[in-house]
Amino acid sequence: MDSIYISTGRRKKAVARVKTKYDDKKKLFINGKTVEEYFGGLNRLKTLALKPIIICNNHNSFFVNVFGGGLSGQAGAISHGLARALLKLDISLKSTLKKEKLLTRDARQVERKKSGRPKARKRFQFSKR
Repeated sequence: MDSIYISTGRRKKAVARVKTKYDDKKKLFINGKTVEEYFGGLNRLKTLALKPIIICNNHNSFFVNVFGGGLSGQAGAISHGLARALLKLDISLKSTLKKEKLLTRDARQVERKKSGRPKARKRFQFSKR
């Protein structure tokens, strides 16, 4: 019987739900698309999203549903979700994933804009006279 594990990954405003199916077909779909279709030519985001699979050399099928945020946040959420899913499949991978800091949620958020400034920290040009 095939076991299905569900895990969640988060980054900024993006949330990724990962369903893992234990088989040797090695498929990965993100919102029904392949990784190349979803991220296009952005190799940096592809490697970020697939980092847990590459490190653990895993051969399972993953189906990811990701929403919210931008592509960068979604790639981070996918990475976090895949790492948690791999941990559910094989607890012996915990030290490897923890060493690469893949199990920790990246808690950084966008700083809010302050009043009287054009952005959060940027200031208007100072004029003495």
